[in-house]
Amino acid sequence: MPELRATYRLQLGPGLRFDDVRALVPYLRDLGISHLYLSPSLRARSGSTHGYDVVDPTQVSASLGGEDGLLALAAEGLPIVLDIVPNHMGIGEENRWWSDPAERVRVFDVDPETGHYRRFFDIDDLAGVRVEDPEVFELTHRKVLSLVADGVIDGLRIDHPDGLADPAGYLRRLRAQGVEHVWVEKILHPGERLRDWPVEGTVGYEFLNEAQGLFIDPAGEAPMTALYAALVEDDRTFEELALEAQLEQAHGTFSREVQRLASLHDPGGLEEALARLPVYRTYVRDGEMHVDDHAALAAAGRADLFDTAPEEFVSRFQQTSPPVTAKGIEDTAFYRYLRLLALNDVGGDPGRWGITVEEFHAANAVRAERFPRAMLTTQTHDTKRSGDARARLGALSAMAAEWEAHVRRWYELTERLVVDGAPDRHERYLIFQTLAAAWPIEMDRLTGYLEKALREAKRNTTWVDQERDWEGRVVRFAEELLAYEPFLEDFLAFIELVVAAGERSALGQLLLKLTVPGIPDIYQGDELIDLSLVDPDNRRPVDWDARRQALADLRAGAEPARETMKLHVIARALELRTRRPEAFAGAYAPVAAGPDLCAFTRGDDGEVLVVVALRGHGRATEVAVAAGRYRCALTGDEHEITGAFVAESLLTFEGLGLLERM
Repeated sequence: MPELRATYRLQLGPGLRFDDVRALVPYLRDLGISHLYLSPSLRARSGSTHGYDVVDPTQVSASLGGEDGLLALAAEGLPIVLDIVPNHMGIGEENRWWSDPAERVRVFDVDPETGHYRRFFDIDDLAGVRVEDPEVFELTHRKVLSLVADGVIDGLRIDHPDGLADPAGYLRRLRAQGVEHVWVEKILHPGERLRDWPVEGTVGYEFLNEAQGLFIDPAGEAPMTALYAALVEDDRTFEELALEAQLEQAHGTFSREVQRLASLHDPGGLEEALARLPVYRTYVRDGEMHVDDHAALAAAGRADLFDTAPEEFVSRFQQTSPPVTAKGIEDTAFYRYLRLLALNDVGGDPGRWGITVEEFHAANAVRAERFPRAMLTTQTHDTKRSGDARARLGALSAMAAEWEAHVRRWYELTERLVVDGAPDRHERYLIFQTLAAAWPIEMDRLTGYLEKALREAKRNTTWVDQERDWEGRVVRFAEELLAYEPFLEDFLAFIELVVAAGERSALGQLLLKLTVPGIPDIYQGDELIDLSLVDPDNRRPVDWDARRQALADLRAGAEPARETMKLHVIARALELRTRRPEAFAGAYAPVAAGPDLCAFTRGDDGEVLVVVALRGHGRATEVAVAAGRYRCALTGDEHEITGAFVAESLLTFEGLGLLERM
């Protein structure tokens, strides 16, 4: 694989085809991107806006430009990492294997005696594929494997490997077929380690949460926890709410899957076992159990669950626990537990109040040793909020007293806007945090988000049983709120502080992503300020002309402004990585700097120094590094360092330092 410096994720669809991406290549190359990272590009359902509903994996999507379009894009010179979907396909007449009864049973994971099939989560028109069968693997992967063999595709991103019967076996088969560079969409719970699979690493959700957690002020935990419990009149922990939600999913949405498990082997309490498993799934195969699998089952109180179970039960149980966990936690509990929404993102634990600098360094050291080319992300097409929006909310942890005073005032001011109990106190807290995260926001975006958030929470309305009257009253509250002067007067005065602190935090997280061990991934458009909410909001069209012009201006010598500061940091950091690849392929060494600074060197000789202020008072901290002359890659300023220096003397106004020893 050509030098892997940074990937750029593009969400293809009707408004972004292969030809459109070709036109972006010069801009992305100037930005310092080394690899395109494309969403699924095989033939999906007619009108698909995302590509995850593949109906024919033997063809490149004609609607995106077909195979000729993909070949032309590859010829532009930026290597391609392609997202593929081995776990499921879209059903219906467009899928010729589904339409043929004999082929349906051969290709899809159908239970012959019931006609039911394994779904992707709770989506009935996405059927599980028997990719563990060598013939089905060959059928569904022949096109992708030929594209890799021909050098059109340089690497693969594997969507939802936890849905497969044997993820490790699948990944080994990919490697045996010549696919050397693979990333997995594996969601690791805090503390969980990625197995020793033949992969480059994950797509970076764990880094997203580590970087955000680093900027959460520990002093805010007690007051913000107490405030939340008082406001919503509920002091249950996230763990309690998550278990409740997972049990709901096991007993309700996935009762069909549980019944199928019980028909194979019924040790009792299957719903509890699925809900209490502390990770997405175990990976037991042919009776071989890793120590981590045993620990997970023991934590669920079912260490002996697989002892006398048939192999099919073991496999099916392991394919069922991920959707129960994902739908229970990410798509329910994350919308019910609102203590601090910065913590409620994919792979995160809202019950964990941030991490220490030491924990952050330890995670980087493990990544450097085990998966040095793992992806690092702060935003994807699946995140609940963009990195910038999440950073604003995280900044509230350092202003807990001010936040409490304002929020209590907002509850009082807006009481007259509540109609027949809607929105309730829980939903009002959601609205206030959402406005803090995404202000200014258009009403149609806010309306779409609130409808989704309320239905996902499943408290006063659901996707299945939509309480339109309740939803309408919540939306009307939001509409009136955006024009309600008593609220706006207080909110706008406070939000200025949040915006400033949030933007500093976002820049700090960005610089860390660009410099710690791993491969930074930029989500489309995220090089300028992006205050997106959950999909489909985060898949809106990108103003590429604005980004091209901004980069051209910076390259011509323009001073970075607030709007272009992220773009400036990305371009300068990737330029440094281009000039000094050996440093970023070399050692990672933490530099002692106290709890309010994160500092480390890259390179076997410590030739690159990175310093990020986590909170304002960290600027006065002394940092000791090797003496020498250093140049700041962000400003061009040169500094002579003879020993310990005060961080503030070398940091930019945004609290960043990226220095190379000359």
